[in-house]
Amino acid sequence: MQIKNFVVDRSLKELTIHRTVELPIACYETTINQNINGYIPLHWHDELQFVLIVKGEAVFQINEETLVVQEGDGLFINSGCLHMAEEKEQSGCVYICLNVSPYFVLPQELYTTYVYPYIQATNLPYLYIDVNETWGGNILDAIMKINQLIQQKSSYFEIDIAMKLMFIWQNLLINGFPLEYDQIEMQKSNRMKQMLNWIHLHYAKKIMLDDIAKAGQLSRSECCRYFKRILKTTPLRYVTDYRIQKSLSLLQQAEANVTDVAYQVGFNSTSYFIDKFRKSMNMTPLAYKKYKMEDD
Repeated sequence: MQIKNFVVDRSLKELTIHRTVELPIACYETTINQNINGYIPLHWHDELQFVLIVKGEAVFQINEETLVVQEGDGLFINSGCLHMAEEKEQSGCVYICLNVSPYFVLPQELYTTYVYPYIQATNLPYLYIDVNETWGGNILDAIMKINQLIQQKSSYFEIDIAMKLMFIWQNLLINGFPLEYDQIEMQKSNRMKQMLNWIHLHYAKKIMLDDIAKAGQLSRSECCRYFKRILKTTPLRYVTDYRIQKSLSLLQQAEANVTDVAYQVGFNSTSYFIDKFRKSMNMTPLAYKKYKMEDD
């Protein structure tokens, strides 16, 4: 199953229901460049995420950090962490994505001891999974087998999946990662989500830097530092990029015209919208609309 358009709420929490079987998990192959944006946009979810790169290379951003994941290797992304992905150098990256509820990786009696401390740790936004490490190879092999189990749906396959998930989590713990809990880091993450939530609620209206800073209970300068450090951009540039992102699905509607779409997503000038769209997408909004109409 290829999720081509991420649905997120106003805080960037992904709204996709992660359930491809009668279990609180989803496992599917994703071709990055087939997403409506050409990349996997910034989002977060409560589920734990395991990634296995089966073709090409991907550049992931998790919270403030950026890293390249090579073919054959993988990635663990912790619950609640902001993340996005794009293929590296047009490598045609394809990866298997396994999302699972933290409550399902181990029996309920073991959750408090062996799961909760890990999803609360502020120094564990992600782990690079190296196929050449014993624990890493075990995890990546189990991801592949879970994907196969979901496709084949043989007798009692749900029990086999549950056993594989316990095996994955055991190997993650065997890695022996020292856990840390920093209240300030947790507060930073919450403030960032509050500012993003405010932008996604008001993007169609006029937005000032003061408004964004107020949403995060920060000064203007501190607000800018948050965006530069975590998202590698400025608050107002992020607003522009988000408006363009929101315009993509609108432009694909047969009855939509460029001027209407520009105003619907918060631009007060059609020419300004066209200029920013061209710089972001390497084509005009009208050319994008025609391209998508022909593609369908």
